[in-house]
Amino acid sequence: MPQQEQVPSAWEHITASSTEPSIQLKSTNQALPFTFNFELIRSNVFRTTFSSESHPLPPHPSILVPPARQAGLKAETGDGSSNTSREIRIGDIIANVDWSESSPLVSISYADSKEPLHTDLPHRSYVVDGEGIAHYSRYKRGTLHVGLGEKAAPMNLSGRRFELSATDSFGYDVYKTDPLYKNIPLLINATPNGCIALFSTSHGRGKYSIGAEMDGMWGHYKVYRQDYGGLEEIIIVGKTLQDIVTTYAEFAGFPLLVPRWAFGYLSGGMKYSMLDDPPASEALLDLARKMKEHDIPCSAYQMSSGYTVAEQEPKTRNVFTWNRHRFPDPEGWIKEYHKLGMRLIANVKPYVLASHPEYQKLKDAGAFFTDPHTKTTAVTRLWSAGGGESGEGGHIDFTSAAGFKWWFEGVKKLREQGIDCIWNDNNEYTITDDGWQCALNEPSLEVPESLKERRDVGLWGRSVHTELHGKASHDALLEADPDCRPFVLTRSATAGTMRYACSSWSGDNITSWPGMKGANALSLTAGMCLMQCYGHDIGGFEGPQPSPELLLRWVQLGIYSPRFAINCFKTGDDNNVGDVIEPWMHPSITHLVRKTIKRRYAMIPYLYSLMLASHKTAVPPQRWTGWGYECDPEIWTPEIMDGECQYWLGDSLLIGGVYEPGVTQARVYLPRASEADEGFLNLNAPYQHFQSGQWITLDAEWHGAGIPVLAKVGTAIPVGRDVQVLSPGEKENVADLPLDDYRAVEIFPPRRKSAKDWYETEWFEDDGVSVAPKAKISKYTVSYRVDESKVSVKFSRDERSGFVAPWKTLVIILPAGDLRTVVAEDGATVHSLKTDEQGRRQFELLQ
Repeated sequence: MPQQEQVPSAWEHITASSTEPSIQLKSTNQALPFTFNFELIRSNVFRTTFSSESHPLPPHPSILVPPARQAGLKAETGDGSSNTSREIRIGDIIANVDWSESSPLVSISYADSKEPLHTDLPHRSYVVDGEGIAHYSRYKRGTLHVGLGEKAAPMNLSGRRFELSATDSFGYDVYKTDPLYKNIPLLINATPNGCIALFSTSHGRGKYSIGAEMDGMWGHYKVYRQDYGGLEEIIIVGKTLQDIVTTYAEFAGFPLLVPRWAFGYLSGGMKYSMLDDPPASEALLDLARKMKEHDIPCSAYQMSSGYTVAEQEPKTRNVFTWNRHRFPDPEGWIKEYHKLGMRLIANVKPYVLASHPEYQKLKDAGAFFTDPHTKTTAVTRLWSAGGGESGEGGHIDFTSAAGFKWWFEGVKKLREQGIDCIWNDNNEYTITDDGWQCALNEPSLEVPESLKERRDVGLWGRSVHTELHGKASHDALLEADPDCRPFVLTRSATAGTMRYACSSWSGDNITSWPGMKGANALSLTAGMCLMQCYGHDIGGFEGPQPSPELLLRWVQLGIYSPRFAINCFKTGDDNNVGDVIEPWMHPSITHLVRKTIKRRYAMIPYLYSLMLASHKTAVPPQRWTGWGYECDPEIWTPEIMDGECQYWLGDSLLIGGVYEPGVTQARVYLPRASEADEGFLNLNAPYQHFQSGQWITLDAEWHGAGIPVLAKVGTAIPVGRDVQVLSPGEKENVADLPLDDYRAVEIFPPRRKSAKDWYETEWFEDDGVSVAPKAKISKYTVSYRVDESKVSVKFSRDERSGFVAPWKTLVIILPAGDLRTVVAEDGATVHSLKTDEQGRRQFELLQ
């Protein structure tokens, strides 16, 4: 992008009332007739705009910015206000805007802080840059920067620059490739003294330099550059990352409810649906039967786009069609698949090749973009067959009524045929010309009157189509089945996309040890950007087949992420069909893979509870080690800020990993929030207790103990059966699945009596399928205290929501080697059960 910076540097104050918590400025430079607004819109949120007629605000902002609730905000003008500056105080937050010398200078701090959390760069803060803008601010060296949706590892973005765009980064390098698949311009700066986030509502392309640039005169700075239009920026202030993420969700939308079954193992692989002999339908039924033969539970199959490949030349992918040789009877085949206990997630791509049977119809209806140079349908090259193969065609313009409706009807028909979920793939909108014109006639799209003739993709942002793509799929699923929560899996995403798609993943990764390690960083950043049912293609999507050691390590790590899927397209010698990763591909470790996947299923009550909490609070299930431990100085060291080697899964489990072949030990840091922390328990043999606030080294033999998994002392996790079960809200049971009628709680008490009287853990459950807001979420609480000989337990159900769990009793499981007995303090009867295979004592509470 050419650099054409101009700085409006003379401003006049035009605010109507000095009592309102806002500042409105107008440039007195007639050549740059820009306005600048700064207003308080929540007790910890400010909104900045910098725009003009030539540089309008984002026409379809990716988050919803409601009017300021000024009536309820008790802000006051500070002592620092003058004719050329204004100070706004609310609680312990102070914001100052100074326009005395040049461009407006915003500074935000806490009253008790020695330095600001945010300061604009003097004389160069808000800049006109050609058809776009730039925003410069001070860069805080040595602090943590996270966000931007999905960026190359490490997690800490400090000192690097990034493209704000999205592309089909097939076989990417997790440490180098940029951009990847997401475009979410949310940047969070976390420090021990507080956090601040900057978010642009634009769907357009841009860049973010986070201290990667510096200048002898300007010093160290970060800069957000937006290719088109004016700036609308939300600034969020918080003491902790949780403050930032939860507040951000109030604007972007809290994570959607996810069907309970989706936390099981999701299988996939391009090869199966590409087969002609045997036909893909038979090969896929055989895959489902093999899962049962190997006693490996599996909840769904990600149906790659091979089912849409044309039977005749050119054999390209034609979305919303079926290859009738591979799938002679789609409806009948889907029913057979359901009988084997597996749902189907169908791959759909938002473009149409010229060979598609409905291409001309869509072209005539105006469902594609218009090329301003030819004054007709815009044509580009699109992925068509094997890896790298392409053909001409067009992307669906989701601002067009014809395109949106066609997609909606296509998804609805798939759902009516029996497809359970939709996989929005290849939706990065890597179109080649920002001048292409949008139709802007989709009725659900609000088009500002002043911009009805400004139809270029650059201004509206190509990512707006990613969001509307999600909306069309979501709305179609909901109309076809109003009582079942829609499951839309999306590869690309904007902030707004996640209001329609409940799950995402890191795209077409590559098989390698570094790829597995770096993926952790992507997960942690994704969670902070509200992509919280997120994961990776276990074993790698592209590249060589994983060795037994790498596959097992990846499965061991993958079960502790919100989304657990094995899916690949190993092009190898066959560019069209490729090869697959199967859980039994290495017979020497199949028993260990099975054991690990069964542990995943047993943990679904814990994982699902974390997602219900995410839906209510936006707290991600998978969290940075420093989440909630900001007072521990060790978490601000580079090794922890990089987010590659360990993370929290909820409040209870700290997960480590092994990221090199042949390694038999692993280092883990145990964070400490206060002197009262009582340490951690190693959940692998020899089950040691460790004090918080130290680095430890654990045995981690790949075919023995596995990766490090530690439980925080005083917590607990609910667990269930280690097989696929029927969610309580499911109306049919064609696969004859067992009911979800067993619940246990693994508790992690201190070794001896402690100063703390009671430890308490809550978890959530519902019927697993109902749509929001009809979902009824109930709360369950287990409390325990200990002495040298016994563990005293209390349990309570809060089912006032109307949901009543199908399990009637609760089993308490002590850690391995804990020989104490369990007694009930609330009058419940306690039965001692058989010690399990890990040597853990079990006690059943009968109420």
